[in-house]
Amino acid sequence: MRSALLRLRRTSGLPVAFGGLVSDARHARIAELNGAQSAALRGLVISAGSGLGGKSIALSRPCAVTDYRVSRHISHEYDLAVAAEGLRSVVAVPVVVRRRVRGLLYGALREPVALGDRVFDAAVAAARDVEQALVVRDEVQRLVAVTRERTDGTGSAPQGAWEDVREAHRELRTLVPKVVDPALRDELLAVCGRLASAAGAREPKGHGVHLAPRELDVLACVAAGTTNAVAAERLGLRPETVKGYLRSAMRKLGAHTRLEAVVAARRAGLLP
Repeated sequence: MRSALLRLRRTSGLPVAFGGLVSDARHARIAELNGAQSAALRGLVISAGSGLGGKSIALSRPCAVTDYRVSRHISHEYDLAVAAEGLRSVVAVPVVVRRRVRGLLYGALREPVALGDRVFDAAVAAARDVEQALVVRDEVQRLVAVTRERTDGTGSAPQGAWEDVREAHRELRTLVPKVVDPALRDELLAVCGRLASAAGAREPKGHGVHLAPRELDVLACVAAGTTNAVAAERLGLRPETVKGYLRSAMRKLGAHTRLEAVVAARRAGLLP
């Protein structure tokens, strides 16, 4: 949300941007401010149907007013906070994921000026950034839940569940570079580490082999049977870059083939 608001200000030229996530189907809490001169808007809870943002939540589409204080197209529950910040021309854009409003972004001017297409396009693009981040976060949380269901909480899984765990591990490693939230990224990496080390405990340990994160990402894809081209697409890399990481990993593991590299990584506790 913070980076999306910064992008909104830079691309639209609006001096103020703010927003927050929806806590339930009908309420959003303003948690991030960018360019604000006061804290009047921070913590404000926006209800669906109320004010400009509430209208945007209820309709699931962008809404704007040229002069907030006198607009007849919105209700005015939040006039005091808006007036304290001196906002006049405002646009509100919902963050919609799978047809559900998950957040709300605003951009504003302190003058009553009609907002053009450039501002609307910038606000929608910023909302799309948040939407994509939420999709990634949702998928990470789903995969973490899957691995916890398949294991006993320490990373150990029954023999028949290992293929599911390995597939979840590969998907998790693929998502790591896309996760913006540091806490979520750390949790994700910790889960990957527990799964890999638990698998390694079932085999003789390696001899202190260390692979770079991207080398592990590539090996996780290779372990799932993907080609270099498919691995490149999943990881957002060029096929030549994937080849380079794979060669480096094979060299460190003392492997001569892709299969040998995967087996060696599993024995070293680097892959499940």
